[in-house]
Amino acid sequence: MRVEPYDGPAATGLLAAFEAEIAAHYPGWNLSAGPSATRADFTAPGGAFVVAYDGGGQPVACGGLKRLNGEAAEIKRVYVAPEARGVGLARRLLAHLETLASTAGYRVVRLDTGAHQPGALHLFRTAGYHEVDDYNGNPFAAYWFEKPVPG
Repeated sequence: MRVEPYDGPAATGLLAAFEAEIAAHYPGWNLSAGPSATRADFTAPGGAFVVAYDGGGQPVACGGLKRLNGEAAEIKRVYVAPEARGVGLARRLLAHLETLASTAGYRVVRLDTGAHQPGALHLFRTAGYHEVDDYNGNPFAAYWFEKPVPG
């Protein structure tokens, strides 16, 4: 897993696949819908964007960390390519983003997901996230979560 630019070639390809998959579940959704998730949001020191590679050097997963305030960051754009699913990569990516949040000094991470993503919902619940009230006004989300990160 490597921190890379949100608009770099590996990230761009993964984000296009992410956008197509999410838009199929939520008509009208696109990468610019909902709360911001821009290159600047995923830039140090407050944010980061991570790309995971398989053993052959192909990008297969991504996710970003975005500053919400001095104590909280949001995990966004978590995506694993279909051919890389089922081996725990999403869970490892989530843990890596949580570690980056802790290193950056955040106390908690938050994230959201929609009603048509049971796999994501299961992942977040089993990774120690607990439901909280809507914190970002995302019109496509149905669940909002939070998890403390070790300090």
